[in-house]
Amino acid sequence: QGHLVEPGGGLVQPGGSLRLSCEAFGIPFTSYVMSWYRQAPGKEREPVAGYLTNTGGHTNYADSVKGRFFITRSNAKNTVYLQMNSLKPEDTAVYYCNAVGYGFRSTLWGQGTQVTVSS
Repeated sequence: QGHLVEPGGGLVQPGGSLRLSCEAFGIPFTSYVMSWYRQAPGKEREPVAGYLTNTGGHTNYADSVKGRFFITRSNAKNTVYLQMNSLKPEDTAVYYCNAVGYGFRSTLWGQGTQVTVSS
């Protein structure tokens, strides 16, 4: 079985930017649909950004982050990224990387990384 590793996260001021990364190990990366979720204190985990297929291309974003967050992937590096711009305090949460097998049953979660937006 594979796993996902999310380094990074941290503290950023409102209006700032941050890029999260998630590297996959032990899985055929190009066979997985990659997404990002987040969970704020006292709230349920929610989807933030994701690809619709394993091949990249079409993406989907939560209304609250459209135009500010962007998901990309590097198949050469087995890595998915989340570029977060114009950050707001309400973006504060633990961010999780998610991988779902395309056409087969396999779901992986990263360990989560804390993002805090505060002055």
